[in-house]
Amino acid sequence: MKDVNMSNYRWTICALLFFATTINYLDRQVLSLLKPLLSKEFGWTDSDYGTIVGVFSLAYAFSMLFAGRVVDYLGTKAGYAWSIILWSIGAILHAIAHLVPSSILGFSLGRTVLAVGESGNFPAAIKTTAEYFPKKDRALATGVFNSGANVGAILAPIVVPWIAEKWGWQWAFIGIGAIGFIWLIFWLFLYEIPSKNKKVNPSEYEYIHSDEIQQHEPIKVEREDEGKKFTYLQCFQYKQTWAFAFGKFMTDGVWWFYLFWLPAYFDAQYGMTGTSISMPIAILYTITVIGSIGGGAFPQYFINKGYNPYDGRMKAMLIIAIFPLVVLLTPYLSQYSYWYAVGLIAIGASAHQAWSANIFTTVGDMFPKKAIATITGIGGMAGGIGSFLLSKGGGMLFDHYKASGKISTGYSIMFVICAVAYIIAWVVMKTLVPKMKPIEM
Repeated sequence: MKDVNMSNYRWTICALLFFATTINYLDRQVLSLLKPLLSKEFGWTDSDYGTIVGVFSLAYAFSMLFAGRVVDYLGTKAGYAWSIILWSIGAILHAIAHLVPSSILGFSLGRTVLAVGESGNFPAAIKTTAEYFPKKDRALATGVFNSGANVGAILAPIVVPWIAEKWGWQWAFIGIGAIGFIWLIFWLFLYEIPSKNKKVNPSEYEYIHSDEIQQHEPIKVEREDEGKKFTYLQCFQYKQTWAFAFGKFMTDGVWWFYLFWLPAYFDAQYGMTGTSISMPIAILYTITVIGSIGGGAFPQYFINKGYNPYDGRMKAMLIIAIFPLVVLLTPYLSQYSYWYAVGLIAIGASAHQAWSANIFTTVGDMFPKKAIATITGIGGMAGGIGSFLLSKGGGMLFDHYKASGKISTGYSIMFVICAVAYIIAWVVMKTLVPKMKPIEM
């Protein structure tokens, strides 16, 4: 039972993570919403756009390999701060990408800087969640802050086309990119690790470490330099690392496909561009908030029934993995109305966010806090590689079928991949780690 006098500062920290993730996805989505406009201005094909998006995915993937390690090494506060500084600069650089002789090269460079900075967001956020929440609450906290991805995706189609039409596409990149520096001020003033944070009273501190108390273990006081005490290569020795990485490889690209290609899909299928697409996409991502928060809370049902956190999470993830299968119906029902496509894809995207809240939390179930950002980064690298393959492959696929006048067939193939990815990921993850085995590094 929670102490009524307990402070709740951990939720203030969670709110900071929520806003950072919102900004992260605002910056990430500007390009996809301006894709029809920029394609006409610079003469891009779908394959050209796929290259630019693919460069982001690839840069993000390999940056994630090191970003988590950097966050563990520098500590959460400094690691997160440098991350958002870099990605905000990268977002603004898109505004001058056209000054480079090749627009594809210019935007690819901007996407690279953005990707390197953004690669630190989730390792830092997951590490912060492990610092401020006991295991039983981490999936919910992750679901709450991860819903910022949905809010960013909701706000972007409303705000970005409006800014572009009002002041030009360059100011869409500049205005959205500058928001990160505002968040930085709050982060530097409000965040400290729990053992140093005067806003966290003894009751809340004990609740945060309730896992250790229940297991009659001494509370492990976190340190900013704790990530310096293990080698990077140690992480690859464990099946748990490979299970997490495979789950991310299979499923991250699905979300990025929705994020980067849905505006192009509605343009190709229904001729919807600019502000005409704002409402459908905003509604679609509004629905996904339910999946993010609800999915984060879902494992608690099984944990309350006596399952350990990992087993409860995996049982919830199996059920979540079934929902994306409805996306298989999109090619058949969307011909009657685009609202069918909105509804079915919303269910698939909602399920992804529920899945994401839980797969991130499995890292905290299995690894010590000092390694969480590093393991998250390794999984993020795998997810980025999967996203690159899906984005670049999708662009080539769409160009092929567009040339033969059957663009809808290309999207049908991609929807099949998006539908079955989660079931495949779950089976492999469960095979690699059938039972939870906490690791001491």
